[in-house]
Amino acid sequence: MIQVKVFDYEHEKDLEEEMNGFLKNIDEKKIVDIKYHIAAMPEDEEEQIYCFSAMVIYKK
Repeated sequence: MIQVKVFDYEHEKDLEEEMNGFLKNIDEKKIVDIKYHIAAMPEDEEEQIYCFSAMVIYKK
């Protein structure tokens, strides 16, 4: 069975830590793909909000 796990964080380090924790419990051979995306949205004239997200596609 194919499954997905989605991660979404405002800071890239948080994404990295959570993904590493998840991936350490999965056999490398069961990972199908990993998709990564960054989005930036203006919050006001001087600041932006960043969204770092990833999806792990794996076999259960």
